[in-house]
Amino acid sequence: MRYFAQRYRFDGMGRAGRIIAMAAAHHRFNYIHPFPDGNGRVSRLMSHAMAWHADVAAHGLWSISRGLARGLESRTEYEQMMDLADTPRQGDFDGRGNLSERSLIDFVTWFLRVALDQITFMSELFDLDNLANRLRTFMARQDRFKPEAAALLEQTLVRGEIERGEASRITGLPVRTAQRVLNELVGEGLLASATPKGPVSLRFPAQTLEALFPRLYSLA
Repeated sequence: MRYFAQRYRFDGMGRAGRIIAMAAAHHRFNYIHPFPDGNGRVSRLMSHAMAWHADVAAHGLWSISRGLARGLESRTEYEQMMDLADTPRQGDFDGRGNLSERSLIDFVTWFLRVALDQITFMSELFDLDNLANRLRTFMARQDRFKPEAAALLEQTLVRGEIERGEASRITGLPVRTAQRVLNELVGEGLLASATPKGPVSLRFPAQTLEALFPRLYSLA
């Protein structure tokens, strides 16, 4: 473990080296298997933390754990690729350690493809135009809100937050009516603020996730 910590520490590595080290360390940690139980969970947490430290985690907007669970084509890929990286060295031209360097390279390549797949997936989910369209569709199906409520949510999405006093201008409704619409959105958990009279920002309650972020949690 001391050698592992020294070999995969980020000191002196550029960003590309750190990303490759994150992938290689994931397998090597599991191969060492330092704990009686929970090594897989620890390795996924470690990879998540290494992605943050390598400055590629996008503040948590994508997760390597989700990608490893899903794979690129099937949910069995992770176990298969981990087993592949366990392969013993295949001759004098296959690295210098006990394990196959070629197999580790294959695992690292697959791991990085999974990471790129997750980044692409989350980028599309959070693309403002795509998310705004899903937001409008979701609101159109909610009979309890006035149609103008969608405009409040969309403006909040684009701008990050809005002042409560802007509700009338954004919706075109009278001040009291607009305030009532805003309060209804706050009551439903779609908007929230740090203080009772402060600016509001968008929230995503559990009941909205499947509509606004399809396939985010599903492993099917």
